[in-house]
Amino acid sequence: MSAPATDTRDLPRLARPGPAAAWRTRLFALPEPRWAAAALALFLAGLATHLLGGPSWLWWALYLACYAAGGWEPALAGLRALREKTLDVDLLMVAAALGAAAIGQVVDGALLIVIFATSGALEALATARTEDAVRGLLHLAPDTATLLGPDGQERTVPSAELRVGDVVLVRPGERIGADGVVVGGASEVDQATLTGEPLPVDKHVGDEVLAGTLNGTGTLRVRVDRGAEHTVLARIAGMVEQASQTKARTQLFIERVEQRYSVGMVAATVALFALPLLWGEPLRDSLLRAMTFMIVASPCAVVLATMPPLLAAIANAGRHGVLVKSAVVMEQLGATTLVAVDKTGTLTRGVPELADIRVLPGGQLTEDDVLRLAAAAEHASEHPLAAAVVAAARQRGLALPEAHGFAALPGRGVTARVEGHLVQVGSPAALLATAQPDEEAAAGADTDARTAVRALEQRGRTAVVVLRDQRPVGVLGILDQLRPEAAGAVAALARLTSAPPVLLTGDNHTTAAQRAREVGITEVRAGLLPDDKVAAVAAFQADGQRVAVVGDGINDAPALATADTGIAMGGVGSDLTLRTADAVVVRDDLSAIPTVIALSRRARRVVTANLVIAATVITGLVVWDLVGNLPLPLGVAGHEGSTVLVGLNGLRLLRGAAWRRASRAGRSA
Repeated sequence: MSAPATDTRDLPRLARPGPAAAWRTRLFALPEPRWAAAALALFLAGLATHLLGGPSWLWWALYLACYAAGGWEPALAGLRALREKTLDVDLLMVAAALGAAAIGQVVDGALLIVIFATSGALEALATARTEDAVRGLLHLAPDTATLLGPDGQERTVPSAELRVGDVVLVRPGERIGADGVVVGGASEVDQATLTGEPLPVDKHVGDEVLAGTLNGTGTLRVRVDRGAEHTVLARIAGMVEQASQTKARTQLFIERVEQRYSVGMVAATVALFALPLLWGEPLRDSLLRAMTFMIVASPCAVVLATMPPLLAAIANAGRHGVLVKSAVVMEQLGATTLVAVDKTGTLTRGVPELADIRVLPGGQLTEDDVLRLAAAAEHASEHPLAAAVVAAARQRGLALPEAHGFAALPGRGVTARVEGHLVQVGSPAALLATAQPDEEAAAGADTDARTAVRALEQRGRTAVVVLRDQRPVGVLGILDQLRPEAAGAVAALARLTSAPPVLLTGDNHTTAAQRAREVGITEVRAGLLPDDKVAAVAAFQADGQRVAVVGDGINDAPALATADTGIAMGGVGSDLTLRTADAVVVRDDLSAIPTVIALSRRARRVVTANLVIAATVITGLVVWDLVGNLPLPLGVAGHEGSTVLVGLNGLRLLRGAAWRRASRAGRSA
């Protein structure tokens, strides 16, 4: 097999710098870190000039330039908020720094500006990392595509300009430029970037392909089904981009408190400045105490305590294939007390596999003989059950004889001549009705076949009958494949939540109960329509449970919307599922769900710890300033140091170790 060719137009993308270099580039593309770095450089230059005995005008100029670099943006934002009759804590910090400079404490004010700008840069970095975790998906799609005209002429066009109905040519080694359907050619496509599948997937005419996936050794002609703005990549990126624009409930509560707190703090600052003057305290001392109070009492650390941990957790989850829609969702995931899961496509892969072979008496055949005949007849069929039969024969290493006269009969099955015999494979109801009952052996086989069919169906199997020359010779039991990680994920969820997971499915109770037993679920609600699933979720919530629903199909969308948290399996699910779900498990790995719940709980613990740190520092500094004599530099260092501390504490959740620790917590909870 020749190596796939590499499209030279994609070389610039393939030659992008490594993660560290790319992140440094992204870092200095943000305005907040740039201004914070400028403020720090000016402060250090001013401090060096000051300590080395340089002219006062020079170090004053450097310090004031530091004020401008680090303070202009929060000051402007604060003035805009003030115009809307809202008092912003950023404006208070700038006012405190200017007040310090007004009484000759320009160094202290500059230090306040630098640390405050650094705090803002940390928050901007956390938000940017969250956005980059998802927006990076968009870079997988090539910038250009080869458009085929009506006359077969090729034309290179930007991928963003492709329209529904266009046909594009995808050569070996190229990335696919749009979501669409294969209308010509065959190849294998690497979908790992979107679905996490470790092996390339064979694609033939009629198969769906996705933008950003990598074509293998064949050439494909793809009809575009979605415009660039509606591809799976774009939908996922747009969905999770909301994460940096939404606020968790704790954050919203703190911001409401902040408004009242800031007004009270200004009033206290004015009183702390004016009252001592009435008692004869010198102006400078009174102003210094008031400015110190304004700095140490500001709730910067409290405000910064909530969002960085939640945003960092979202970014970390995104890197591991779980796209969480918002900080609110990340916070709510940790409060889950009950998980309700769908069966098909969630606990199972939605891919059938052969589970049983029942050989009927009278035919003098073995299991391998029955399977070989059935697989030979089914080989040309595109039905999913046929694929399961053929796959089982190949797995056993059976050589399939050639089949002649193949025909697919809708609602009945397939028929073909194999080794001189007429072989029929398909529905028991249809095929057993045509079996010959005129001979004693055939009648007995028919009875045995119906008994085998009932036995398999009672065990949750889909029964398929095999006839040779119109006599039943075997019954095959086919079952949806369980996800290999399903049992472990169910056990982890049972340990993490206060109640074991519940199965909600539209399948029949026999099949549902069998599958549930295999993964360790004891409570099963089967035969449910979408409205029934909604009612079940609402009943759980009425009992005080905080419910997370895991599903994959359109029929699960109402339950996903009703649940406290809706989780969709598979990043390439339906549009409705993607819009409704609060989180999407892109890599289709069920074990990621207990891990992200454990990560959410850790984020909530970090938020609580941050709030305790911030409140303790603020209270201690305020008491010191009111009853003692708190030096302004120490107040600045203590207050802004606690702000930086809680910011860094939250950013710890960006590390891969945080995901691994959450995974271990899910397994051992």
